[in-house]
Amino acid sequence: MALDRVAQDGLVLLGCGKMGSALLTGWLEAGLPVDAVWVVEPNPTDWLIQTGVHLNEGLPEAPAVALLAVKPQMMGKALPAVQAMGNGTTLFISIAAGTTIATFEATLGAQTPIVRTMPNTPAMVGRGITALCRNAHVTDDGFALARELMAAVGQVVDLDGEHQIDAVTAVSGSGPAYVFHLIETMAAAGVAEGLPPEVAMQLARATVCGAGELAFRSPETAAQLRINVTSPGGTTAAALAVLMDEDAGFPALLKRAIKAAADRGRELGK
Repeated sequence: MALDRVAQDGLVLLGCGKMGSALLTGWLEAGLPVDAVWVVEPNPTDWLIQTGVHLNEGLPEAPAVALLAVKPQMMGKALPAVQAMGNGTTLFISIAAGTTIATFEATLGAQTPIVRTMPNTPAMVGRGITALCRNAHVTDDGFALARELMAAVGQVVDLDGEHQIDAVTAVSGSGPAYVFHLIETMAAAGVAEGLPPEVAMQLARATVCGAGELAFRSPETAAQLRINVTSPGGTTAAALAVLMDEDAGFPALLKRAIKAAADRGRELGK
């Protein structure tokens, strides 16, 4: 098991906010010993303090992994804490949006093995999905270790290269917000049709959550699941005629939205 190496040589978690806490929870539940984890977090929660991990203590010189979980705007201030680990055997894993591998190499050293990932917030309930890419200094074993660590909070997918990360950010990284907004707008539309706000919201939340779970469990495609719900000439078909309109419906709207998110990701990476 790849985590055995982490248990032996240690893991440094730089930043432990919501995503860092989700990952740490997953690792501890998978059996990673608390004394193998060093966390650098200036504002630790009571939960983090009670885990028993090394908190804001002296760091090991060459841990197996240093996972960078601080916000991108704080990365410049945080990296000096682990800079001495660069250009060595420590595998660096970043979950920061908009911070390129080249940026990390410039700070940590050109020979540093770096895996860049893009997880999403459903990781907080163990249902995330993370896309990963690496630089030339990450071995296959190192990449397998990164995949195992990120799999603690959900599914993982490999990318062909870093050039795909902005598209991932736009689809799955930002995607939960699109779904939450769908719940908001479905509920608002229900209110407009005469439902009490609390009933409309309960219906919208349960419907989106239930449909998502069905999509997760079913071997059928999303298109087939949609067809299964749609009776010819029925109410669903009437709604889909609006939603699937090529000019004004979901296809055009989401294409524009995801392009806007991807473009912003490219801007942040410059």
